[in-house]
Formats: sequence, C-alpha cells, structure tokens
Amino acid sequence: MATRKSDERPAATVRTQEYAAGTGWQVGQTAPEDAYRSLDGHGHNTPVGPVVHEHPGGHARQIVTKGAVVTDGVRRELDAAESDEG
Repeated sequence: MATRKSDERPAATVRTQEYAAGTGWQVGQTAPEDAYRSLDGHGHNTPVGPVVHEHPGGHARQIVTKGAVVTDGVRRELDAAESDEG
C-alpha cells in the first residue's frame, strides 16, 4: 500500500462557493444607505420617528452605515421603527 507524504497536497481540492447576499435591508445583506433614527429630546435617548437616510440633526442614533452587513440587531431596530410608525 502506498503512503502519501505529509507535505503533499491532495490531487484536487474543492472549495465551497461563497456568494454575496446582495444589497438590501435583510439580515446578511449589505446596507444600501446609511440609516438613522432621531432620539427624543427629553434626555432618555429613546428612538422616535421614522428611519431616515441622512442625519436628521440634533440627537440621533446611527443604525447602520452604507456598505455594512445588516445584522439581527440592525433588523430589529428597523422593525421597531416600522412598528412605532404603524
């Protein structure tokens, strides 16, 4: 029986293909724009109002930056803003 030397590479190596999740607001995708949400003016730092894509002025929370991966936390924040509006 032939033995392989430990420093030899296998004849073929198969790598799994990785695909980008694309651009969008779903978890794992790349954020297409910055996302901000205003904070209340009473010192509670409670997010109020809709998600906007430019800094709204005053106190605001940046949820995600353009080109960053949308995480579960980002998605929760976006969903919370939608439910607060409706």
